Amino acid sequence: MHIPPTHPRRESLLIREKIVNGYKQGIVALEGLIAHGRGEAFDYILGEKTHKPALKAIEAAAAALLLAKYPVISVNGNTAALVAKEVVELAKLTNSKIEVNLFYRTLSREKAIADWLKKHGAEEVLGVGEDASATIPELFSERRRVSPRGILKADVVLVPLEDGDRTEALRKIGKFVIAIDINPFSRTARAANITIVDNIVRAMPLLIEYVKTLKNRDKEYLKDIVANFDNDRNLREMVELILNRLKEVSSNKMILELPKTTLST
Repeated sequence: MHIPPTHPRRESLLIREKIVNGYKQGIVALEGLIAHGRGEAFDYILGEKTHKPALKAIEAAAAALLLAKYPVISVNGNTAALVAKEVVELAKLTNSKIEVNLFYRTLSREKAIADWLKKHGAEEVLGVGEDASATIPELFSERRRVSPRGILKADVVLVPLEDGDRTEALRKIGKFVIAIDINPFSRTARAANITIVDNIVRAMPLLIEYVKTLKNRDKEYLKDIVANFDNDRNLREMVELILNRLKEVSSNKMILELPKTTLST
């Protein structure tokens, strides 16, 4: 699909095309298209940009990944379709394992995602087929299946575009969970230790840059960043930001001025 460079929605449409192509390749589930549309709505409200609370969360997430003894990046279809290259780069920078984890799990999707990640430089992808032989207690969807060499063993798990029940289950078994969720009202956002409220296509490159910046800092400095981060307060700041954005719209400050037209009779 050709999208003119001057199209005002060009970036959003290009991202949408990645999701659609992911579906055609067997990476994205049909339901993932719906989830992406919901995310687009929140991104509209956020003005399609990264805000200060998100940057604070990204900094804390970078510090937590660098402090981790056994970090794992959990990847679903939408994440693979949108930021495969960034997932691989972040994994290499933080010495993280990459694991496929799906709600709508099929072996063909697992393999398609693993192959796509390997095409973008991943050397190993866990959670495919029989490798997902362990289970998370008190979780009954297909997301309960995890690799004993990956999420089951992890101390820190990055879960982009996650569903809330697994985030809660991971917390219950002692995992430190970092979420990327553009919806600050979701169970995922509220259950995670650190929630980055931002579009994943902006958050992941920024997370990589913060990791590069913090990589040579001492552990005490990194621990202070994580200890001083308050996820509840950060989410409240994001909600206040959304409320202010909506007030701007309701006061007509953001209404597009167009020439008035009349119907001819």
